[in-house]
Amino acid sequence: MLGEIMDEVSPMPSVSLWDRISNSKTLAWESYKRKPISHWILLVLSSAAMLVAFPASSLLSRVYYANGGTSKWIISWVAVAGWPLTALILLPTYFVFKTFPTRLDLKLTLAYIVLGFLSAADNLMYAYAYAYLPASTAALLASSSLVFSTLFGYFLVKNKLNAAMINAVVIITAAMTIIALDSDSDRYGNITDRQYIMGFVWDILGSALHGLIFALSELVFVKLVGRRSFHVVLEQQVMVSLFAFAFTTIGVVVSKDFQGMKSEAKTFKGGVASYYLVLIWGAITFQLGVLGGTAVLFLASTVLAGILNAIRVPITSIAAVILLHDPMSGFKILSLIVTFWGFGSYIYGNSSTPKDSS
Repeated sequence: MLGEIMDEVSPMPSVSLWDRISNSKTLAWESYKRKPISHWILLVLSSAAMLVAFPASSLLSRVYYANGGTSKWIISWVAVAGWPLTALILLPTYFVFKTFPTRLDLKLTLAYIVLGFLSAADNLMYAYAYAYLPASTAALLASSSLVFSTLFGYFLVKNKLNAAMINAVVIITAAMTIIALDSDSDRYGNITDRQYIMGFVWDILGSALHGLIFALSELVFVKLVGRRSFHVVLEQQVMVSLFAFAFTTIGVVVSKDFQGMKSEAKTFKGGVASYYLVLIWGAITFQLGVLGGTAVLFLASTVLAGILNAIRVPITSIAAVILLHDPMSGFKILSLIVTFWGFGSYIYGNSSTPKDSS
């Protein structure tokens, strides 16, 4: 199978690094002149949302567990409870772009239901990861979603691969192995060996599922929607989040975790107000991060989204060390550097892969 992949690997262009930097500067300046100032303001705000909101939501998940929260369903519910924010932004776009909502046929509805179910499962897996792992470790492990989205994108959507992108997959996999070898240095005292291992496993499984969701979402655009515009991307986000919210709400009701919120809030460090503020801001920051990522993909490219994803991994890890006093061993620092290197290789490979004219 690997041989087949290598046979289809796109050749790397024989261009020096300095020539690439010079060309990038020229293209960047030309792009800047072609777009109105409002475009760049929106892009800056969207990028800031990704770099601030996503790390904040990760830290808030860890704060919830560190201060007495125990429910995995509640945190996974919080991740999709803010979907009305996206809906409120979607509605005005119909007037701005003078378009109508995309017609929901049976296939598209089923696709949204499946993606919603997978998203609900993905959020639950990450909730288990943040319950048992330091936020810095969980963020590093979650970066492996790039590996899975690359592989699923190749097999499902027929995205092209090249040597740099395959190199990134290997490098990030090595970074995950480094963390596994250093498991004794970053474990909280109240976490058992079994819980730590389960947190590690759930984080990797959640990353794999996240990569699958990313590839399937792209497949929906290619096969069912057939057009890519801002309001269509927002429509998919609203519908998927809505179904994920419905599935997660059922889980919370069945597990009776809604009833347990009162007692959990009373024993929460910082009091009842702090408990609900953590949950509310968790919902807001997660949706802002999603909206920022969606806007970056629409306003710029997947390459810029990949760059910002690479940057937010060390931001989350460093913020967790400073704000939550997460342990940061030499192995974890090495893993962070290797992960960043892997992201850089992926971004270089992505920008070097020829794009179809469509």
